[in-house]
Amino acid sequence: MSDPTSKAAPLIGLVAQDPWLEPYADKIKARHDYYLAARAKFEPTGGILGEISQGHHYFGFNRGQSEGQSGVWYREWAPEAVQLRLVGDFNGWNRFAHPMIRDTFGVWSIFLSDAQYADRFKHEGLLKVHVVSDLGALDRIPAYVRRVVHDLRTNNFTGQYWNPPQPFEFKNRAPRIKGGLRIYEAHVGMAQEEERFGTYAEFTEKILPRIARLGYNAVQLMAVMEHPFAGSFGYHVSNFYAVSCRFGTPEDLKALIDTAHGLGIAVLLDVIHSHSVKNVHEGLSMFDGTDYQYFHAGLRGQHIAWDSLLFDYSKYEVQRFLLSNLRFWLEEYRFDGFRFDGVTSMIYLDHGLSRTFASYDDYFGDNVDRDAVCYLQLANDVVHAVKADAISIAEDVSGMAGMARPVAEGGIGFDYRLAMGIPDYWIKVLKERTDENWNLGEIYHTLMNRRHGEKHIAYAESHDQSLVGDKTIAFRLMDKEMYWNMSRKIPSVVVDRGLALHKMIRLMTFSLGGEGWLNFIGNEFGHPEWVDFPREGNGFSHKYARRQWSLVDSPLLRYAGLNEFDAAMQNLDIQYSLLTDPFIEQLMVHEQDRLLVYRRGPLVFVFNFHATTSHKDMRIPVPDPVDYKIILNTDNKRFEGFGLVDEAVPYWKQDIPMRERKQSIQMYIPCRSAQVLAPKR
Repeated sequence: MSDPTSKAAPLIGLVAQDPWLEPYADKIKARHDYYLAARAKFEPTGGILGEISQGHHYFGFNRGQSEGQSGVWYREWAPEAVQLRLVGDFNGWNRFAHPMIRDTFGVWSIFLSDAQYADRFKHEGLLKVHVVSDLGALDRIPAYVRRVVHDLRTNNFTGQYWNPPQPFEFKNRAPRIKGGLRIYEAHVGMAQEEERFGTYAEFTEKILPRIARLGYNAVQLMAVMEHPFAGSFGYHVSNFYAVSCRFGTPEDLKALIDTAHGLGIAVLLDVIHSHSVKNVHEGLSMFDGTDYQYFHAGLRGQHIAWDSLLFDYSKYEVQRFLLSNLRFWLEEYRFDGFRFDGVTSMIYLDHGLSRTFASYDDYFGDNVDRDAVCYLQLANDVVHAVKADAISIAEDVSGMAGMARPVAEGGIGFDYRLAMGIPDYWIKVLKERTDENWNLGEIYHTLMNRRHGEKHIAYAESHDQSLVGDKTIAFRLMDKEMYWNMSRKIPSVVVDRGLALHKMIRLMTFSLGGEGWLNFIGNEFGHPEWVDFPREGNGFSHKYARRQWSLVDSPLLRYAGLNEFDAAMQNLDIQYSLLTDPFIEQLMVHEQDRLLVYRRGPLVFVFNFHATTSHKDMRIPVPDPVDYKIILNTDNKRFEGFGLVDEAVPYWKQDIPMRERKQSIQMYIPCRSAQVLAPKR
């Protein structure tokens, strides 16, 4: 581990890449100075890698010494509480037997010596902390607890002391990412076909091999942090240090990560530091009897759209709780990085609700929460200090300038930002126009419209578009036909169109939209239906909280072709480092003929969106004076196309100028299909 420099580099780095930021240079500097002042406060206690990111080694339950005796320390920050008492099965849930002692900082503690408690306070023992406050007397789950269990009969969540006698031993090193970042977004609980929650162990055995075969080099796990309501998709977190018990034990998750590393797959955690569940009995809400311990007081502490609580990022103990949380997941579980959820909500006082972000004034005005911005800068410092090659991704729809630029330049420090405008655009296009009326120039511009110098993760759809109330791209294209006409023996014009456009939309987005790619579990093969977790409104059914792998595994159905195509698409990056190649150039767009041609690196992408016309001997410009070969053809029968192109025949270079190019080729491109060409040499 290495502590990144806290000295400010010239801010010209952020402004130089975007001259439109020059009028805001003073505000960028003020933002950076605020960060430096916040970070300077940590220097007396070890800097960014000192006490501020090691709260989990102090708070909660940790092995230690007291007066020469070995045992377990339990510490809890609850400054406004009247009394804290540790309770559990070790003391018969006696709420008076083990009172805790308060220090001047509002930290309560108790030491359980091995000599007295070794046979009672043991691994897997159940426990809570009895908090007496102005709110009354309540049994609460310790804030830093590392394991919570759920009693299905009573719906009660209880803390558990987790200290296995034989700690898990990792066998595999984390892989080095080669080429672009290709992320497979997944929810362990809905990853199996049976109508029940899947487990970490099942995901390890059954799903990781699928991800590896497709060619993804990273998996992003959702809903890992403990949450009381499955229907929240894991976004209403109650216990930030605990692995969701619905899917297995901490050791099961470690085995998943270790196995993924052995397959060459990095593992990212979908981390939620933007808000917390309101639940009093399970979460942090009103822990010491006040609404302002971890969160902002009053209305500012409540997210009106999410029905959740908002952290006060200016407080030292809140910073320590969250920064330590990041370090904990990196070191204890060996995650390789994070996708930070809800960044837009964090950095704006109005959470970005109903805001268009049409002006740079939106990024540097009074609506920006400077403490939240500062926290994210500190968070990225911690992540990259603990693990130099860790990956951090921001879910930010606002386009905040510098989000994915180094903190030393005046940026916020993320490695990537999600290109969130792209899936929104595809939904709009699919809703409002038939493909015969798509504007190809507009599509190209939209996919290319991103901040220069900041890396983006492109995606056509994610879990957001898969949730109940919305539709996946496959479902928008084929709707009820997916239930009845996906057999290879049943002809369907609707399915033919849907499969063709599904491949073309994903290929365009993959090749133009960013420096990385994200796919949500099952969307690669056009999984039908939506995702809806068990809840009262659906009779607590798991019918829509699963993935029907039998569809893609069946040789009789056409889903397998989309799956094969997805693997071939990933291979473009594996073989040609497509996603990391910065050179993208439009070669031709012809709205009437429905043709779009562009290059990325050495590869040429040719799209024919015409619904009925296949272009024969169509002349297109090519960037290099070489012959070309087909390396990917969406119309290949293997991908459920019609196989109308002889892919073994090269496209010979002709010295016939076209569109400011000295050379061109002639090619056959069927309607609603795309080809990717590479230099024949």
